[in-house]
Amino acid sequence: MTRVFVTGLGAITPIGNDVPSFWNNLTAGVSGAGTITAFDVSEFPVRIGCEVKDFDAGRWMDHKMARRTAMVTQFALAAARQALEDANLEIDVDNRDRVGVVMATGGGGIGVAEEGTRTMLAKGPRAVSPLLLPSLMPNAVSCLVSIETGARGPVLTSTLACASGNYSMIEGYHFLQRGEADVIIAGGAESATTPISFAALGRMGALSSRNDDPLHASRPFDADRDGFVYGEGAASMVLETEEHARARGAKVYAEVLGGRLTGDAYHITAPDPDGDGAARAMQGALQSTGLQPTDIDVIYAHGTSTPLNDVTETKAIKRVFGEHAYRLAITATKSMIGHLMGAAGAASALAGALTLHEGLIPPTINYERPDPECDLDYVPNQARRAEVNALLVNAFGFGGQNVALVMKRYAG
Repeated sequence: MTRVFVTGLGAITPIGNDVPSFWNNLTAGVSGAGTITAFDVSEFPVRIGCEVKDFDAGRWMDHKMARRTAMVTQFALAAARQALEDANLEIDVDNRDRVGVVMATGGGGIGVAEEGTRTMLAKGPRAVSPLLLPSLMPNAVSCLVSIETGARGPVLTSTLACASGNYSMIEGYHFLQRGEADVIIAGGAESATTPISFAALGRMGALSSRNDDPLHASRPFDADRDGFVYGEGAASMVLETEEHARARGAKVYAEVLGGRLTGDAYHITAPDPDGDGAARAMQGALQSTGLQPTDIDVIYAHGTSTPLNDVTETKAIKRVFGEHAYRLAITATKSMIGHLMGAAGAASALAGALTLHEGLIPPTINYERPDPECDLDYVPNQARRAEVNALLVNAFGFGGQNVALVMKRYAG
Protein backbone atom coordinates (compact mmCIF):
# COMPACT_ATOMS: atom_id res chain seq x y z
CA MET A 1 0.00 0.00 0.00
CA THR A 2 1.43 3.36 -1.06
CA ARG A 3 1.77 5.84 1.80
CA VAL A 4 0.55 9.39 1.09
CA PHE A 5 2.02 12.43 2.81
CA VAL A 6 0.93 16.06 3.14
CA THR A 7 3.98 18.14 2.23
CA GLY A 8 2.66 21.63 1.46
CA LEU A 9 -0.12 23.92 2.66
CA GLY A 10 -1.84 27.04 1.30
CA ALA A 11 -4.78 29.07 2.60
CA ILE A 12 -6.92 32.08 1.72
CA THR A 13 -9.42 32.56 4.55
CA PRO A 14 -11.47 35.14 6.45
CA ILE A 15 -8.82 35.10 9.20
CA GLY A 16 -5.68 35.14 7.09
CA ASN A 17 -4.44 34.94 3.52
CA ASP A 18 -1.55 32.63 4.26
CA VAL A 19 -1.13 29.55 6.44
CA PRO A 20 0.76 31.17 9.36
CA SER A 21 -1.86 33.92 9.71
CA PHE A 22 -4.72 31.45 9.40
CA TRP A 23 -3.24 29.07 11.98
CA ASN A 24 -2.27 31.75 14.45
CA ASN A 25 -5.74 33.29 14.37
CA LEU A 26 -7.49 29.93 14.39
CA THR A 27 -5.64 28.75 17.49
CA ALA A 28 -6.14 32.15 19.14
CA GLY A 29 -9.90 31.93 18.64
CA VAL A 30 -10.21 34.95 16.33
CA SER A 31 -13.49 35.31 14.45
CA GLY A 32 -13.52 36.48 10.83
CA ALA A 33 -17.18 37.50 10.90
CA GLY A 34 -18.54 40.97 10.23
CA THR A 35 -21.10 42.92 8.23
CA ILE A 36 -20.97 42.06 4.53
CA THR A 37 -19.11 44.64 2.43
CA ALA A 38 -19.29 43.02 -1.03
CA PHE A 39 -22.75 44.47 -1.74
CA ASP A 40 -25.47 46.54 -0.09
CA VAL A 41 -27.12 44.33 2.54
CA SER A 42 -29.36 46.98 4.10
CA GLU A 43 -32.53 45.30 2.79
CA PHE A 44 -31.44 41.75 3.59
CA PRO A 45 -32.66 39.85 6.65
CA VAL A 46 -29.14 38.46 7.17
CA ARG A 47 -26.32 40.98 6.79
CA ILE A 48 -23.27 39.19 8.20
CA GLY A 49 -20.67 36.79 6.85
CA CYS A 50 -17.02 35.80 6.94
CA GLU A 51 -15.39 37.54 3.99
CA VAL A 52 -11.81 37.22 2.79
CA LYS A 53 -10.10 40.54 3.49
CA ASP A 54 -7.34 42.41 1.66
CA PHE A 55 -6.90 39.76 -1.03
CA ASP A 56 -4.50 40.83 -3.78
CA ALA A 57 -5.02 38.68 -6.87
CA GLY A 58 -2.08 40.38 -8.57
CA ARG A 59 0.28 38.71 -6.12
CA TRP A 60 -0.62 35.29 -7.52
CA MET A 61 -1.42 35.91 -11.20
CA ASP A 62 -1.07 38.62 -13.82
CA HIS A 63 -3.75 41.28 -14.02
CA LYS A 64 -5.09 39.99 -17.33
CA MET A 65 -5.75 36.60 -15.78
CA ALA A 66 -7.35 38.21 -12.73
CA ARG A 67 -9.75 40.17 -14.93
CA ARG A 68 -10.79 37.02 -16.77
CA THR A 69 -11.40 34.72 -13.80
CA ALA A 70 -13.96 34.48 -11.04
CA MET A 71 -12.92 35.21 -7.49
CA VAL A 72 -13.30 31.54 -6.55
CA THR A 73 -10.68 30.61 -9.15
CA GLN A 74 -8.36 33.35 -7.94
CA PHE A 75 -8.64 31.98 -4.40
CA ALA A 76 -7.95 28.45 -5.65
CA LEU A 77 -4.86 29.48 -7.61
CA ALA A 78 -3.48 31.56 -4.73
CA ALA A 79 -3.86 28.69 -2.26
CA ALA A 80 -2.35 26.20 -4.72
CA ARG A 81 0.68 28.39 -5.38
CA GLN A 82 1.21 28.81 -1.65
CA ALA A 83 1.07 25.05 -1.14
CA LEU A 84 3.60 24.39 -3.90
CA GLU A 85 5.91 27.05 -2.48
CA ASP A 86 5.57 25.60 1.01
CA ALA A 87 6.35 22.14 -0.34
CA ASN A 88 9.39 23.55 -2.15
CA LEU A 89 8.13 21.79 -5.27
CA GLU A 90 8.72 23.16 -8.75
CA ILE A 91 6.70 21.78 -11.64
CA ASP A 92 8.86 21.43 -14.74
CA VAL A 93 9.14 19.42 -17.95
CA ASP A 94 10.54 16.46 -16.06
CA ASN A 95 7.69 16.00 -13.58
CA ARG A 96 4.67 17.86 -14.97
CA ASP A 97 2.95 14.74 -16.34
CA ARG A 98 3.02 13.18 -12.86
CA VAL A 99 1.51 16.14 -10.98
CA GLY A 100 -2.27 16.31 -10.83
CA VAL A 101 -4.91 18.69 -9.48
CA VAL A 102 -8.06 17.83 -7.53
CA MET A 103 -9.73 21.08 -6.56
CA ALA A 104 -13.27 21.25 -5.21
CA THR A 105 -16.03 23.84 -5.14
CA GLY A 106 -19.67 24.03 -4.27
CA GLY A 107 -20.96 26.85 -6.44
CA GLY A 108 -18.05 27.62 -8.76
CA GLY A 109 -18.34 31.06 -10.34
CA ILE A 110 -21.90 31.72 -9.25
CA GLY A 111 -21.08 35.40 -8.76
CA VAL A 112 -20.00 35.68 -12.41
CA ALA A 113 -23.29 34.11 -13.52
CA GLU A 114 -25.25 36.58 -11.42
CA GLU A 115 -23.30 39.56 -12.74
CA GLY A 116 -23.64 38.34 -16.32
CA THR A 117 -27.39 37.99 -15.94
CA ARG A 118 -27.68 41.56 -14.68
CA THR A 119 -25.59 42.79 -17.63
CA MET A 120 -27.74 41.01 -20.18
CA LEU A 121 -31.00 42.26 -18.68
CA ALA A 122 -29.70 45.82 -18.56
CA LYS A 123 -27.77 46.02 -21.84
CA GLY A 124 -28.76 43.06 -23.99
CA PRO A 125 -27.00 39.87 -25.11
CA ARG A 126 -24.21 41.62 -27.02
CA ALA A 127 -22.94 43.05 -23.74
CA VAL A 128 -22.35 39.62 -22.21
CA SER A 129 -18.68 38.68 -21.96
CA PRO A 130 -17.51 35.83 -24.23
CA LEU A 131 -15.51 34.62 -21.21
CA LEU A 132 -18.58 34.27 -19.02
CA LEU A 133 -18.94 30.50 -19.29
CA PRO A 134 -15.24 29.67 -18.81
CA SER A 135 -15.28 31.92 -15.74
CA LEU A 136 -18.34 30.44 -14.09
CA MET A 137 -17.85 26.74 -14.87
CA PRO A 138 -17.03 24.86 -11.65
CA ASN A 139 -14.09 22.97 -13.15
CA ALA A 140 -12.27 26.26 -13.74
CA VAL A 141 -10.92 26.00 -10.19
CA SER A 142 -8.93 22.89 -11.12
CA CYS A 143 -8.26 23.66 -14.76
CA LEU A 144 -6.80 27.12 -14.12
CA VAL A 145 -4.58 25.71 -11.38
CA SER A 146 -3.40 23.12 -13.89
CA ILE A 147 -2.86 25.68 -16.64
CA GLU A 148 -1.08 28.23 -14.48
CA THR A 149 1.18 25.77 -12.64
CA GLY A 150 1.84 23.45 -15.59
CA ALA A 151 0.51 20.33 -13.85
CA ARG A 152 -0.47 17.87 -16.62
CA GLY A 153 -1.48 14.81 -14.60
CA PRO A 154 -5.10 13.97 -13.71
CA VAL A 155 -7.25 17.08 -13.28
CA LEU A 156 -10.58 16.76 -11.50
CA THR A 157 -13.14 19.05 -9.87
CA SER A 158 -15.22 17.40 -7.18
CA THR A 159 -18.55 19.08 -6.45
CA LEU A 160 -20.20 17.62 -3.36
CA ALA A 161 -21.66 20.84 -1.93
CA CYS A 162 -20.27 21.39 1.56
CA ALA A 163 -18.43 18.04 1.55
CA SER A 164 -16.42 18.91 -1.59
CA GLY A 165 -13.17 20.10 -0.05
CA ASN A 166 -12.81 17.11 2.23
CA TYR A 167 -13.50 14.70 -0.60
CA SER A 168 -10.76 16.25 -2.74
CA MET A 169 -8.26 14.80 -0.26
CA ILE A 170 -9.72 11.32 -0.64
CA GLU A 171 -9.81 11.53 -4.44
CA GLY A 172 -6.23 12.82 -4.48
CA TYR A 173 -5.24 9.94 -2.21
CA HIS A 174 -6.86 7.46 -4.63
CA PHE A 175 -5.01 8.90 -7.65
CA LEU A 176 -1.72 8.40 -5.82
CA GLN A 177 -2.71 4.92 -4.65
CA ARG A 178 -3.54 3.90 -8.21
CA GLY A 179 -0.17 5.11 -9.45
CA GLU A 180 -1.68 7.73 -11.76
CA ALA A 181 0.43 10.52 -10.27
CA ASP A 182 3.28 11.16 -7.85
CA VAL A 183 1.91 14.48 -6.60
CA ILE A 184 -1.61 15.87 -6.28
CA ILE A 185 -2.55 19.47 -5.51
CA ALA A 186 -5.77 18.96 -3.54
CA GLY A 187 -8.16 21.40 -1.92
CA GLY A 188 -11.31 23.45 -2.18
CA ALA A 189 -12.38 26.99 -3.02
CA GLU A 190 -15.56 29.02 -2.68
CA SER A 191 -16.65 32.59 -3.24
CA ALA A 192 -20.40 33.14 -3.50
CA THR A 193 -20.77 36.31 -1.45
CA THR A 194 -23.47 37.57 -3.77
CA PRO A 195 -26.99 38.97 -3.38
CA ILE A 196 -28.71 35.92 -4.83
CA SER A 197 -26.81 33.50 -2.58
CA PHE A 198 -27.62 35.45 0.55
CA ALA A 199 -31.22 35.93 -0.45
CA ALA A 200 -31.64 32.19 -1.06
CA LEU A 201 -29.89 31.07 2.12
CA GLY A 202 -31.79 33.66 4.11
CA ARG A 203 -35.09 32.40 2.72
CA MET A 204 -34.01 28.86 3.55
CA GLY A 205 -33.51 29.85 7.19
CA ALA A 206 -30.01 28.36 7.26
CA LEU A 207 -28.10 31.49 8.31
CA SER A 208 -27.58 33.03 11.72
CA SER A 209 -29.49 36.28 12.09
CA ARG A 210 -27.24 37.80 14.79
CA ASN A 211 -26.68 40.88 12.66
CA ASP A 212 -25.81 43.06 15.66
CA ASP A 213 -23.23 40.63 17.04
CA PRO A 214 -21.45 38.90 14.13
CA LEU A 215 -18.38 37.90 16.15
CA HIS A 216 -20.55 35.63 18.28
CA ALA A 217 -22.94 34.46 15.57
CA SER A 218 -21.25 31.18 14.67
CA ARG A 219 -21.49 28.99 17.78
CA PRO A 220 -21.35 25.28 16.93
CA PHE A 221 -22.84 22.92 19.52
CA ASP A 222 -23.89 25.82 21.76
CA ALA A 223 -27.49 25.77 22.98
CA ASP A 224 -28.13 29.24 21.53
CA ARG A 225 -26.96 28.54 17.98
CA ASP A 226 -29.34 29.76 15.31
CA GLY A 227 -27.65 29.02 11.97
CA PHE A 228 -24.36 29.16 10.15
CA VAL A 229 -22.37 32.20 9.06
CA TYR A 230 -21.50 32.15 5.37
CA GLY A 231 -17.79 32.21 4.57
CA GLU A 232 -15.49 32.20 1.57
CA GLY A 233 -11.90 31.26 0.79
CA ALA A 234 -9.69 28.39 -0.28
CA ALA A 235 -7.38 25.77 1.19
CA SER A 236 -4.91 23.63 -0.71
CA MET A 237 -2.51 20.84 0.16
CA VAL A 238 0.27 19.09 -1.72
CA LEU A 239 -0.09 15.32 -1.43
CA GLU A 240 2.83 13.10 -2.38
CA THR A 241 3.63 9.43 -2.45
CA GLU A 242 6.16 8.38 0.16
CA GLU A 243 8.69 7.44 -2.52
CA HIS A 244 8.46 10.82 -4.22
CA ALA A 245 8.55 12.80 -0.98
CA ARG A 246 11.56 10.92 0.40
CA ALA A 247 13.46 11.13 -2.87
CA ARG A 248 13.40 14.91 -2.74
CA GLY A 249 13.75 15.25 1.04
CA ALA A 250 10.35 16.87 1.53
CA LYS A 251 9.12 17.93 4.95
CA VAL A 252 5.98 16.11 6.03
CA TYR A 253 3.05 17.56 7.97
CA ALA A 254 0.91 14.46 8.23
CA GLU A 255 0.00 11.17 6.57
CA VAL A 256 -3.33 10.62 4.81
CA LEU A 257 -4.75 7.19 5.55
CA GLY A 258 -7.95 7.36 3.51
CA GLY A 259 -11.64 7.97 4.02
CA ARG A 260 -15.18 7.20 2.97
CA LEU A 261 -18.10 8.83 1.15
CA THR A 262 -21.72 7.89 1.87
CA GLY A 263 -25.20 9.13 0.93
CA ASP A 264 -28.16 9.80 3.20
CA ALA A 265 -30.84 9.16 0.57
CA TYR A 266 -33.01 11.37 2.76
CA HIS A 267 -33.44 15.04 1.78
CA ILE A 268 -31.92 17.62 -0.58
CA THR A 269 -30.87 19.99 2.22
CA ALA A 270 -31.62 18.51 5.66
CA PRO A 271 -29.44 15.81 7.22
CA ASP A 272 -30.92 12.51 8.28
CA PRO A 273 -31.90 13.31 11.90
CA ASP A 274 -30.61 9.90 13.02
CA GLY A 275 -27.16 10.68 11.58
CA ASP A 276 -27.06 7.34 9.76
CA GLY A 277 -25.13 8.51 6.69
CA ALA A 278 -22.64 10.49 8.77
CA ALA A 279 -22.08 7.53 11.06
CA ARG A 280 -21.53 5.17 8.13
CA ALA A 281 -18.98 7.58 6.64
CA MET A 282 -16.99 7.68 9.88
CA GLN A 283 -17.26 3.93 10.40
CA GLY A 284 -16.28 3.24 6.81
CA ALA A 285 -13.31 5.59 7.05
CA LEU A 286 -12.04 3.72 10.10
CA GLN A 287 -12.53 0.36 8.42
CA SER A 288 -10.74 1.48 5.26
CA THR A 289 -7.71 2.55 7.26
CA GLY A 290 -7.60 -0.36 9.69
CA LEU A 291 -7.97 1.89 12.73
CA GLN A 292 -10.17 1.27 15.74
CA PRO A 293 -12.41 4.00 17.19
CA THR A 294 -10.09 4.26 20.19
CA ASP A 295 -7.17 5.14 17.86
CA ILE A 296 -8.75 8.52 17.05
CA ASP A 297 -7.82 11.42 19.34
CA VAL A 298 -9.49 14.39 17.63
CA ILE A 299 -12.45 15.01 15.34
CA TYR A 300 -12.61 18.11 13.17
CA ALA A 301 -16.39 18.38 13.14
CA HIS A 302 -18.59 19.60 10.33
CA GLY A 303 -20.08 21.73 13.13
CA THR A 304 -22.20 24.20 11.20
CA SER A 305 -23.90 25.93 14.15
CA THR A 306 -27.35 24.97 12.88
CA PRO A 307 -29.83 23.52 15.37
CA LEU A 308 -30.26 20.23 13.50
CA ASN A 309 -26.78 19.52 12.13
CA ASP A 310 -24.91 19.75 15.43
CA VAL A 311 -27.27 17.37 17.22
CA THR A 312 -27.18 14.96 14.28
CA GLU A 313 -23.40 14.97 14.14
CA THR A 314 -23.16 14.41 17.88
CA LYS A 315 -25.49 11.42 17.59
CA ALA A 316 -23.41 9.99 14.76
CA ILE A 317 -20.16 10.37 16.71
CA LYS A 318 -21.66 8.57 19.70
CA ARG A 319 -22.94 5.77 17.48
CA VAL A 320 -19.50 5.15 15.99
CA PHE A 321 -17.26 5.80 18.98
CA GLY A 322 -19.40 4.67 21.90
CA GLU A 323 -17.92 5.56 25.26
CA HIS A 324 -14.74 6.75 23.55
CA ALA A 325 -16.81 9.64 22.14
CA TYR A 326 -16.56 11.29 25.56
CA ARG A 327 -12.76 11.09 25.46
CA LEU A 328 -12.44 12.68 22.03
CA ALA A 329 -11.50 16.32 21.49
CA ILE A 330 -13.96 17.76 18.95
CA THR A 331 -13.33 21.11 17.33
CA ALA A 332 -15.27 23.20 14.81
CA THR A 333 -13.34 25.63 12.59
CA LYS A 334 -16.61 27.20 11.38
CA SER A 335 -16.91 28.99 14.71
CA MET A 336 -14.13 31.28 13.45
CA ILE A 337 -14.04 31.16 9.66
CA GLY A 338 -17.73 30.55 9.02
CA HIS A 339 -18.98 27.98 6.55
CA LEU A 340 -16.69 27.99 3.52
CA MET A 341 -19.07 25.63 1.72
CA GLY A 342 -17.00 23.81 -0.94
CA ALA A 343 -13.78 24.85 0.79
CA ALA A 344 -14.94 24.05 4.34
CA GLY A 345 -13.68 20.47 4.50
CA ALA A 346 -10.36 21.41 2.90
CA ALA A 347 -9.81 24.12 5.51
CA SER A 348 -10.56 21.65 8.29
CA ALA A 349 -8.25 19.04 6.75
CA LEU A 350 -5.47 21.62 6.47
CA ALA A 351 -5.96 22.58 10.11
CA GLY A 352 -5.99 18.89 10.99
CA ALA A 353 -2.60 18.41 9.34
CA LEU A 354 -1.24 21.27 11.45
CA THR A 355 -2.76 19.78 14.62
CA LEU A 356 -0.92 16.53 13.91
CA HIS A 357 2.29 18.41 13.19
CA GLU A 358 2.14 20.96 16.01
CA GLY A 359 0.24 19.11 18.75
CA LEU A 360 -2.24 21.97 19.13
CA ILE A 361 -6.03 21.72 18.80
CA PRO A 362 -7.91 24.92 17.86
CA PRO A 363 -10.93 25.79 19.98
CA THR A 364 -14.62 25.93 19.22
CA ILE A 365 -15.33 29.54 20.12
CA ASN A 366 -18.60 31.06 21.30
CA TYR A 367 -19.38 27.93 23.28
CA GLU A 368 -21.15 29.48 26.25
CA ARG A 369 -24.25 27.48 27.10
CA PRO A 370 -24.11 23.67 26.80
CA ASP A 371 -26.84 21.90 24.89
CA PRO A 372 -27.98 18.70 26.67
CA GLU A 373 -28.16 17.00 23.26
CA CYS A 374 -24.58 18.04 22.45
CA ASP A 375 -22.72 16.74 25.48
CA LEU A 376 -19.24 15.92 24.18
CA ASP A 377 -15.90 17.74 24.56
CA TYR A 378 -15.93 20.48 21.94
CA VAL A 379 -12.64 22.14 23.07
CA PRO A 380 -14.54 25.20 24.26
CA ASN A 381 -13.06 28.66 23.66
CA GLN A 382 -9.37 27.89 24.30
CA ALA A 383 -6.86 25.98 22.18
CA ARG A 384 -5.48 22.84 23.76
CA ARG A 385 -2.03 21.27 23.70
CA ALA A 386 -2.16 17.52 23.22
CA GLU A 387 -0.29 14.64 21.67
CA VAL A 388 -2.46 13.75 18.70
CA ASN A 389 -1.65 10.55 16.84
CA ALA A 390 -4.69 10.26 14.58
CA LEU A 391 -7.70 12.37 13.75
CA LEU A 392 -10.83 12.33 11.65
CA VAL A 393 -12.25 15.20 9.56
CA ASN A 394 -16.00 15.35 8.90
CA ALA A 395 -17.79 17.21 6.11
CA PHE A 396 -21.45 16.82 5.19
CA GLY A 397 -23.08 18.40 2.15
CA PHE A 398 -26.49 19.36 0.81
CA GLY A 399 -27.99 16.37 -0.95
CA GLY A 400 -26.91 14.06 1.86
CA GLN A 401 -23.27 13.49 0.91
CA ASN A 402 -21.08 12.62 3.90
CA VAL A 403 -17.30 12.49 3.85
CA ALA A 404 -14.96 11.37 6.62
CA LEU A 405 -11.19 11.63 6.17
CA VAL A 406 -8.55 10.02 8.42
CA MET A 407 -5.02 11.36 8.90
CA LYS A 408 -2.28 10.45 11.33
CA ARG A 409 0.85 12.01 12.74
CA TYR A 410 3.98 11.49 10.71
CA ALA A 411 6.50 9.52 12.71
CA GLY A 412 9.07 8.81 10.02
